[in-house]
Amino acid sequence: MSGSAHQADAPKVTERESRRVAEEAREQDWRKPSFAKELFLGRFRLDLIHPHPLPDVEAEREGAEFLARLRAFCEKRLDGAVIERDAKIPDEVVRGLQELGVFGMKIDREYGGLGLTQVHYNRALTLIGSVSPAVAALVSAHQSIGVPQPLKLFGTPEQKRAFLPRCATTAITAFLLTEPDVGSDPARLATTAEPSDDGSEYVLDGVKLWTTNGVVADLLVVMARVPRSEGHRGGITAFVVEADSPGLTVENRNAFMGLRGIENGVTRFDGVRVPAGNRIGREGDGLRIALTTLNTGRLSLPAMCVAAGKWSLKIAREWSAEREQWGRSIAAHEAVAAKISFIAATTFALEAVVELAGQMADEDRNDIRIEAALAKLYGSEMGWLMADELVQIRGGRGYETAASLAARGERAVPAEQVLRDMRINRIFEGSTEIMHLLIAREAVDAHLKVAGDLIEPEADLRRKGRAAAKAGAFYAAWLPKLVTGPGQVPTSYREFHRAGHPDLSAHLRYVERSARKLARSTFYGMSRWQGRMETKQGFLARIVDIGAELFAMSAACVRAELLRTRDDPDTGRAAYELADVFCRQARVRAEELFGRLWENTDDADRRLAKRVMTGRYSWLEEGVLDPSGEGAWIADAAPGPAKHPNMHRPIGG
Repeated sequence: MSGSAHQADAPKVTERESRRVAEEAREQDWRKPSFAKELFLGRFRLDLIHPHPLPDVEAEREGAEFLARLRAFCEKRLDGAVIERDAKIPDEVVRGLQELGVFGMKIDREYGGLGLTQVHYNRALTLIGSVSPAVAALVSAHQSIGVPQPLKLFGTPEQKRAFLPRCATTAITAFLLTEPDVGSDPARLATTAEPSDDGSEYVLDGVKLWTTNGVVADLLVVMARVPRSEGHRGGITAFVVEADSPGLTVENRNAFMGLRGIENGVTRFDGVRVPAGNRIGREGDGLRIALTTLNTGRLSLPAMCVAAGKWSLKIAREWSAEREQWGRSIAAHEAVAAKISFIAATTFALEAVVELAGQMADEDRNDIRIEAALAKLYGSEMGWLMADELVQIRGGRGYETAASLAARGERAVPAEQVLRDMRINRIFEGSTEIMHLLIAREAVDAHLKVAGDLIEPEADLRRKGRAAAKAGAFYAAWLPKLVTGPGQVPTSYREFHRAGHPDLSAHLRYVERSARKLARSTFYGMSRWQGRMETKQGFLARIVDIGAELFAMSAACVRAELLRTRDDPDTGRAAYELADVFCRQARVRAEELFGRLWENTDDADRRLAKRVMTGRYSWLEEGVLDPSGEGAWIADAAPGPAKHPNMHRPIGG
């Protein structure tokens, strides 16, 4: 079957329709304050994050006690090397985690869970991820995006009573959205859910790809399209589906360059009957439910990136103290010292981002949709860079596998495995490119609302005139506020300038000035490109990346001040030192990004790519052989009976 014919039943949608579906799934209103949203608008609301929010004493005690038990389990019963070797998480490990309550960490106590805070859940994932990222992925996919979280937010009391006790104890869950020909464009979702004549059930047909936990799951959250009909509003809808339902087949267990123990598969639905009572929310609310679930669910991934940073720092320090070149420790050479500094400073900042965002999620006083997305974006990008720098510091030993190192008598350091495991984070739960667009859409939301019909191609002159008057009034009041601010006052943020400590107040003044500059740059872009702004993905990505650096700088400074007040004096000074160096590094990156807003190769890149796609440079591909195998670019996803044996293997309690 050709690549163009494999998905004949997929909906054919226009670019405009795809945007409409995505826009309708967005949360349209801002009912709570948002530090990151204000930052992109040029308003540095330090008061929203400082003093650093803290968990209550009882929650901290309970969380610490659980983490102590989990640490003991990970030390004694979790062997990451075995999982890497066998490409499978042992069943007894999963059962042990269930007995410990790991699968119910975020589930309320009334349903048999532990009821831990987001902060302690993040710390648990950091701990597990340091031993086995595959196990951390299993736990996260179950609890961050699987059945528990959407039911917690949108489930009925009956659904919670029916499913959450199982999720907290014995049932592993998975989230199924992606399809072989549908990635980040859900408007083309092809899996259908046909309602029965009496409305008592739905019949699901379709194929889902990259179903993390799908191979071993007991319960699934499935996104499927309900056709619009009399009595049915239709649209993409969320369902809880029993994984042993007749007609449900796991057709393949996928294998990847990293996360070798991950239970990820291809799941086929052929006439799978789902009770109407298993529908989450209303018909058509599926994407909104998915996006809302991810608001806090995305924090699990950067928590695991923190684990990679902490471990990379430990190995870099110990190895660099041992290894000598030209009569000196390699850490004494500036080229290596820069890498060690980057890993240390970035690990501190990334942990600060995750801790701050987690505590903000627990307090529920702020809307953290942008903060969580920034944490995911920044964590995955910086985590990958830290792992890459560790491999470089280790040299040939960084490229060599842990098993090979051990076989010749050296310490089994799995640096190359961490690099492979970290790579997926730039794709998981929204690729870097999609995260840029998602965050950019939220960042320019105020501008789009103000511009309205002014940038709408189909608006008539009268509507454009009204929009112009509205926009003029908004910008007349907003733009003057971007000229001056506390960042230009040398005494601002003086509580971050402590005797005997590096001066963090200067960095916060930089953040305030840069936030206003960022907002002005966004306005200039809107003025220049108007309705074409959304096509300027390079510009928008840099806007977002600057915002991410400013957010990370803010989090690092606030955490340093928190540690100064809570811990011993040496730890407080050390935290200030880490925050200071991180902010210096972040400022260099931010300034480069500001320059590239207007001096870049975006237009030339777009033109060259277009020519590449016409085949103009196909001669450049000559002289090599393609080792790829035969087959379609995208597998056949036509609905119908399974053609492969069922690879589903529930573990159970």
